[in-house]
Amino acid sequence: MAKGTIRRNHSDKFKARVALAALKGDRTVNELCQEFGVASSQIYAWKDRLLNNASAIFSDKRSKDNHQDEVGKLHKVIGKLTVENDFLSNVLNRLK
Repeated sequence: MAKGTIRRNHSDKFKARVALAALKGDRTVNELCQEFGVASSQIYAWKDRLLNNASAIFSDKRSKDNHQDEVGKLHKVIGKLTVENDFLSNVLNRLK
């Protein structure tokens, strides 16, 4: 970065808008650079990032529910093992 250059932080919404404009293809990257005031390399990076991560938008949310079911089952097993451990500990203490 050159001395005296101010680094700008762009919002996610702005990045998405620029990337979508680049995907449309109705304007050149140079036109987009002038319109949005960002470097062409940045536009290409945001466009690639959008294309690579677009499938996450349509990912199946049900897998999170399955994860919570699994956690519930594991809590039950932990509770059962804790009760058994306490019972066996009490029996062992009586035998001493």
